[in-house]
Amino acid sequence: MIANAPEIIARPLEAAGVRLEPLALEHREGLARAADDTAIWDHMPMPGHGEHFSAWFGLSLAIAGSGKEAVWAVRTLADDRLVGSTRFLAIEPAHRRVEVGHTWYAPDVWASVVNPACKFMLFRYGFEDLGLNRIELKTDNRNTRSQAAIAKLGAQREGVFRAHMIRRDGTLRDSVYFSVVRSDWPAVRQRLASRLGLALRPLSE
Repeated sequence: MIANAPEIIARPLEAAGVRLEPLALEHREGLARAADDTAIWDHMPMPGHGEHFSAWFGLSLAIAGSGKEAVWAVRTLADDRLVGSTRFLAIEPAHRRVEVGHTWYAPDVWASVVNPACKFMLFRYGFEDLGLNRIELKTDNRNTRSQAAIAKLGAQREGVFRAHMIRRDGTLRDSVYFSVVRSDWPAVRQRLASRLGLALRPLSE
């Protein structure tokens, strides 16, 4: 066991008109409305729209309660509306490493400030509060929209894990991996702050 491993839990985070709230039962109805579009789930390991939402929500709430993953609901503050969910998974406190994933948003906030705001909050929490060394992201090699969005954040593309997962339709999925590491964070921080119009204090040395 490595000493001083951080406790990696979901806590409220807020930036650029977006708030991340630790997933709770009270989010069920709002997330069900946000999730009800089949396009959201094309590349996700399990569906969450329509009749599938209860299973997705129940499993997500159970995983959050177990502490295995840190799960958030995403709220836009201007209209006080739940628009999606994201989480820390593959949590390795001893190695100060997490993955950001299982992220989805209602289609009407795609290509908006929501995703960069969420990633800014999660990266800042990870690097500045938890002292992480690495935050990784992965996506289906077919999901070019997601790959472009991740690259736009400033994450580094690392390569492809071939035959990494089995899709819901039974086909083999290659996964494209990206990461942001501690030494990347100052530049990524400034890049995201500029996109979001945020004025930030300099990082302490």
